[in-house]
Amino acid sequence: MSAVSGAPGRSFNRDVQYYKFCAYGFLKNLRFYEPFLMLFFLEKGLSYAQIGTLYATREVCINLVEVPSGMLADALGRRLTMIVSFLAYIVAFSVFFVAADYWLLFAAMVAYAFGDAFRTGTHKAMIFDYLNGKGWQHLRTHYYGRTRAWSQRGAAVSALIAAGLVLWHGSYAVVFLFTIGPYVLDLLLIASYPAALDGPRYQSTRSVRDEFAAVLRSLVVSMKHPAALRAITNQALYSGYYKACKDYLQPILKSVALTVPLFVGLAARERTAILAGAVYSLLYAVTAAASRRSGDLADRSGNLEKPLNLTLWTGAAFGLFSGVLYWIGAPPLAILPYIGIYILENLRKPMGITYVSERMQQQSLASALSVESQAETLIAAVMALLLGVLGSAFGLGPAIVLVSGLCLLVGILIRLPVSQAA
Repeated sequence: MSAVSGAPGRSFNRDVQYYKFCAYGFLKNLRFYEPFLMLFFLEKGLSYAQIGTLYATREVCINLVEVPSGMLADALGRRLTMIVSFLAYIVAFSVFFVAADYWLLFAAMVAYAFGDAFRTGTHKAMIFDYLNGKGWQHLRTHYYGRTRAWSQRGAAVSALIAAGLVLWHGSYAVVFLFTIGPYVLDLLLIASYPAALDGPRYQSTRSVRDEFAAVLRSLVVSMKHPAALRAITNQALYSGYYKACKDYLQPILKSVALTVPLFVGLAARERTAILAGAVYSLLYAVTAAASRRSGDLADRSGNLEKPLNLTLWTGAAFGLFSGVLYWIGAPPLAILPYIGIYILENLRKPMGITYVSERMQQQSLASALSVESQAETLIAAVMALLLGVLGSAFGLGPAIVLVSGLCLLVGILIRLPVSQAA
């Protein structure tokens, strides 16, 4: 067992469960489809508006299931809820692989949404419960940031493997088939977690009905506090914006691949796969470092409000700038600010989740974090639909500019009041 150390009072042990948390994130992010999801949809002949409806459908379905899934996790056990989540993912990947029309893709998105709804919030609650049990509550940003960094490393490795799969098979669909393997392994890993991480239901003698009622009462009490609502809104706004916008990097990369004289002897799909694989791999390596440094940024700031406000505004400004560059016909220059959207999401996410969790009752933590995730998905659904409709009507550049400008304006209006530095 080794220790991770930093400033006084900022050290924790790298025990077996720490490595399990890291392995979970690494395997979960072996999503070989991620660098090519939008390109996959475009290859199927879908318009930006149709793609927007698919993304919005996914987020709305997540929104409908999010809070009940968090309550189920708190009342019946988080491990079982996570296992159900991974089974839904596996079904979704199987349908994506064989899908040939819009409605099969729609069905796959619904299955994917169920997987996301049963997972988001639940695993974070398991991590925070583990820290509470160890007396490491003050290390939430540092600990979660380091485990999240392994998720980004998994994504970096995934991008390179995905590019190889597309080059080998000549199709984007194959990446869904190969994603099933890591998700089966993650399912088995979750099953090996200690029962103590199941949440309030563990060691409880109350009935399931009473357990649900207790969780709901605790959640309602938490949500009555204005500070909790403001924290959730701030965190959810940027993460929802990120979810809606992130895959639009792919058509930008495709534009660059088709205009820059590189690998000219290869077909368009292969050239795009090489560029996307390289860019996404480097991108996720950088976001892993950003996530790892999140706790250090929080320490230097003395509070979480200031960096959360600043990263929200800066990230939306990056999107605005990138959209303008793409609009005026400079897609190679549009890539760098777009990458900034990814980096800031991973820099601010550990801080944001910590900020939200500190303002929630611990009994309903999975439910509370699922409310935060639900807010993310609602915002992502609206923005995804806007991006799709505006993209089809006016072009991708103007769509990104308008949605990024909207995020920046709302972010300024809901800024967090800055507390005195500790």
